[in-house]
Amino acid sequence: MASFPDFVNENEIGKAKFVGELLAPVAPFDQKTGRETWAVAFAPDGSYFAWSQGHRIVKLLPWSKCLTDLSVRKDERSTGVDRSRRLSRQNSLGTITPLPGEPREQTIDCGDVVWGLAFGSSVPEKQSRCVNIEWHRFKFGQDQLLLATGLNNGRIKIWDVYTGKLLLNLMDHTDIVRDLTFAPDGSLVLVSASRDKTLRVWDLKDDGNMVKVLRGHQNWVYCSAFSPDSSVLCSVGAGKAVFLWNMDKYTLIRKLEGHHNDVVSCEFSPDGALLATASYDTRVILWDPHMGSVLMELGHLFPPPSPIFAGGANDGWVRSVAFCHDGRHIATVTDDR
Repeated sequence: MASFPDFVNENEIGKAKFVGELLAPVAPFDQKTGRETWAVAFAPDGSYFAWSQGHRIVKLLPWSKCLTDLSVRKDERSTGVDRSRRLSRQNSLGTITPLPGEPREQTIDCGDVVWGLAFGSSVPEKQSRCVNIEWHRFKFGQDQLLLATGLNNGRIKIWDVYTGKLLLNLMDHTDIVRDLTFAPDGSLVLVSASRDKTLRVWDLKDDGNMVKVLRGHQNWVYCSAFSPDSSVLCSVGAGKAVFLWNMDKYTLIRKLEGHHNDVVSCEFSPDGALLATASYDTRVILWDPHMGSVLMELGHLFPPPSPIFAGGANDGWVRSVAFCHDGRHIATVTDDR
């Protein structure tokens, strides 16, 4: 079993500051399950938090208000302060009524189980890729914030965050939409990864028309991620290879080989110099995406399982990886607790 470095005090690890807890309601559509959380996402500017509560329901919470409410509840628990002031703003449903001008909490029923979430915001100077079309059904302003939801039935629904209104219903995948990611350049180009073994590129500024189908995966596609300049897309799935795509020409740049089991998560560093991929082989690999070389391997088991046993180490499967905003730290989610 791997040991911590000398400068890490293991006894302090469990003492991170507790901010608050968000509890999903018991699902009204499936009595066999309870309080679940399947996916979460923050808006690019941090204004909203989206929360897929395991079934059809997505909750959209104004994040600053959410933090305030959490701190109030924490103070009430610790000091026993009278709650009448906060309760006076609650309606009959128990939710806090926003004051005039405040961002509003939204509850969205997507009609089917929600697997993936992604926020997108527009930059006006980024035009639709279909430049020959003069008329569009939707004109997205700079202050508009969208939420894309990937569903169990293969559909992708696009919502207006501020109103909760359904704007677009994208239908082309033939299986579960496992993951969604917007290009970070404000172009409202959306990429969806599906269990139908494909990635699909959608141009929301062209009324959600599908631009391209990216084929190459031999099995389910789990996750995709854009480089910070939106020029490269990484995709991973039920297979050992990591795919890099040129998003100007929609062509495969190269496949990165190094994992010994399914690769389930990927993310570029904020400066685009590094790519991190997480696998069921108990490892995270740091790549140089430009050269295609392995820079470092981070393991949850020591010594790491040999390739022939890597698929069986299911108490150490790494399920997700994310970079810190400073690009110097990586977080992982793993089955080893």
